[in-house]
Amino acid sequence: MIIDRLFRVFAPRHSAIKGHGFLAVSTKKSLRLIILSSLMSLQACVSPYALDHAVIAYDQSTSEILSELLLLNIARAHQHQPLHFTGVSNIAATFNFQFNAGATPAMTGPTGSLITPILGGTVSENPTISIIPMEGEEFTKRLLTPFQESKLTMLLRQGADVDLILRLLAGELRIENDHQDRVYNNKPSDKDGYKLFRQVVSHISSIQDRNALFVEPLLFDSNWDLSSESLSPERLVELQKEFKVDYNADKRHLKLSKRVSGRIILTNYDPQSLSNEERIKLNEEADNGASNDVMVDIRPGYPGGEVPIHGFFRLRSFYNIVNFIGRDIKDEPEYNVDKDPRSPFVSENPIHTLEVLASESMLDDVDLSVTYGGLHYAVKPEEGYQWNRESFRLLHQIFQMTITELSQQGAPEITISK
Repeated sequence: MIIDRLFRVFAPRHSAIKGHGFLAVSTKKSLRLIILSSLMSLQACVSPYALDHAVIAYDQSTSEILSELLLLNIARAHQHQPLHFTGVSNIAATFNFQFNAGATPAMTGPTGSLITPILGGTVSENPTISIIPMEGEEFTKRLLTPFQESKLTMLLRQGADVDLILRLLAGELRIENDHQDRVYNNKPSDKDGYKLFRQVVSHISSIQDRNALFVEPLLFDSNWDLSSESLSPERLVELQKEFKVDYNADKRHLKLSKRVSGRIILTNYDPQSLSNEERIKLNEEADNGASNDVMVDIRPGYPGGEVPIHGFFRLRSFYNIVNFIGRDIKDEPEYNVDKDPRSPFVSENPIHTLEVLASESMLDDVDLSVTYGGLHYAVKPEEGYQWNRESFRLLHQIFQMTITELSQQGAPEITISK
């Protein structure tokens, strides 16, 4: 046993405890307990500290890497270069805790032969990090596929600003006029379209500020009439598990009904206040749109009804979002658009959706910066309401929402061992 070996090293060589009496036994036990307690205390102090430090350090590093990747790809979009992302698929860290003990003679001179114990320990870390470039099918799914309406709903239910979300996610607004769709692009080069898009988004934001914006799926009851003679008893039992069944014995027919959750709609009223027929009609209209279309229906008589709106926001892909921000730096900069004169006060209506600085010299007083193509890029700092920070944080969150699973098939995996 290591404790016994340590005891033989640490045991004092005084004649008082060399015998076999009670004093010698008690001293041996005490020394064993002291040595064992010291080793356990040393391990308890070192290992949790090393583990906590490593977990926090890896978390901070991966978060900073993703933020820099996002900013780097904005820089690539600004310089008309292809976008490219790399994901960390696995982090495996091995910790090696080693403890040692020894003894050395104390400087007591000729009066005695005391032994001084020496305890020590070392900690070593061997992390292995695997990263995978995003390409092929994963690149298509995560970057090129337009966002679905469920993503917009998820963000809005987290309390994010609707104008910020729509300015990032929505590429265009479609409004039907005289049985023809009029497209208003969220694109500064489309002068008329961009102005109306910005005004509509600001107006919807004013409705949110009044806590009157509803983002809900359309719930309605669907009904079917069937002849009871065409159904077997077994089939009738199965239908009762999914539908509400009303049987009319005189007419020998069944009425099936089921509550259906339909498409998501942005409104200034509670959709449940509409009749079942109206909700079915709205859902059928929403179903005629694409899977990345989100219906908006702002009606008179409710908060925000001074500017009636009925149409669809078409959501774009993450690739287009990054390109939109990159082009804003120089090629196609956004500009100020005043709110609709009919809209009430809007608390925030900044010029840029996300303003990124690009400079040939180093940028001061910025939280995050990257260098690419001879230029330094950073999110512009601001005073008061941190619109740019919130926009970049939302961009970070949107990118995370595109993650399904980091597939290792078809992509070269790079493993870095330190």
